[in-house]
Amino acid sequence: MTAARLDRLPITKAHKIALVTLSFVFLFEFGDLNTFAYVAPALAKHLKFSVQDIAVVTSAAFLGMAVGAIFGGRVSDMIGRKRALLYSTLMFSVFSLLNAAGFNVPTFIVFRFLTGVGLSAMVVAATTYISEVMPAPRRGRMQSAVMAVGLAGIPFMSFSARGIVPIGSESWRLVFVLGSAALLAVPALLLLPESPRWLVHKDRLQAAEAVIARLERLAGPLAPLEETTAAVSATQPKLGYRHLFRGRTGRTTLFLAVVWIFQTLGFYGFVAWVPTLLAQHGFSVAESLGFSALTTIGAVPGALLAWPVTDRLGRKVPLVVVSLATAASGLAYGLTFNPVAIVAFGFCVNLLIQTFATLLYAYSPELFPTGLRNAGHGLVYGTGRLANIFGPMIVAAIFAGMGYQAVFVYIAACWLVVALAIAFFGPRTGKQPLEALSQETVETVSAPKPGTRTESSPA
Repeated sequence: MTAARLDRLPITKAHKIALVTLSFVFLFEFGDLNTFAYVAPALAKHLKFSVQDIAVVTSAAFLGMAVGAIFGGRVSDMIGRKRALLYSTLMFSVFSLLNAAGFNVPTFIVFRFLTGVGLSAMVVAATTYISEVMPAPRRGRMQSAVMAVGLAGIPFMSFSARGIVPIGSESWRLVFVLGSAALLAVPALLLLPESPRWLVHKDRLQAAEAVIARLERLAGPLAPLEETTAAVSATQPKLGYRHLFRGRTGRTTLFLAVVWIFQTLGFYGFVAWVPTLLAQHGFSVAESLGFSALTTIGAVPGALLAWPVTDRLGRKVPLVVVSLATAASGLAYGLTFNPVAIVAFGFCVNLLIQTFATLLYAYSPELFPTGLRNAGHGLVYGTGRLANIFGPMIVAAIFAGMGYQAVFVYIAACWLVVALAIAFFGPRTGKQPLEALSQETVETVSAPKPGTRTESSPA
């Protein structure tokens, strides 16, 4: 009944406040995620960081992201989505500010690690929150809207770095200060309602009823619930963390882990390394930052590109198409040295990888039951970050051994693996209650009676 009541709602004032708040946090999360990439050329120039030093610090950040996602997701399932959002936002913002005090490789390793913990814990909690609170027919578009605003943080931070970094030998520190501005969202986070689905799972039924009743009052007159719709959300059994590795849920975990690993390697192989690779290839620091800033303009329209397709066509087919197009664009980027072509293909890559990210952030949490949604989503998301500890080292080794163009062949190969994994193993999702999407997983874990047939509903 909780799911049915939530999913029949229009977008109310409370939903809009949550969307604006999360969009603001994502604006600086995405900006902070890339700050080190933008200051890395300056660190190489002024603090004498080598390509290997930059790789080690970047790897430390991804280790932090892995820890934040895997453990943060589990903690969110225990303490709630709202508190997880609040604590993780505070963590990444405070440590982003401390990055400005970095002065050598060890200090950056520590600060970027701790910043990474907060960044990933926030992303996992936020994307799960959107999936659970937004009505089923609109949750994909709402995810797209939040991502589109948040992704503006990438060109915002890129152009800010382009203007700030060349000012002086210490001016790069201001880029990290700017990345901590998500602290301004803390008062609004305190006012967000908790996820009613999580409250019901924790047997806090009165609290869940209070949240849903408030949303219904804000929505005005509503159509009566249909019997078939209300019946979708049957009570699901309490599942332990070990169920993420068993039965159909285990296969879902494995499938999504592969997708997150290779999309992360392909995503950050491009985004985190382009400024440094261009500088190492002969372009000046100002030119490399300028090219990178122009290409990041594609990030916002990339998220908006997901808007018209995510709830209409589901997630699977668009994810496959976009990952193939990303592979092609990334390969074309690496094969050209013409400044106009660099910007054009770089724009396409940034546009497409953000379309993909928007779709995947909606897709991943949908495939886990409520009691394991944040833990499962955090585990696969964190596995991708964990794998990318080695990503910067792989890029550095390929660049040193085979050159500039070979790096982009590697990036294209990563995206091809993603496309094939989703095409062959990805279930379809769409305008369905979360409980319906996870029903087969729950029934498999619960060992249905012989003769019972379970099928996933296509979207």
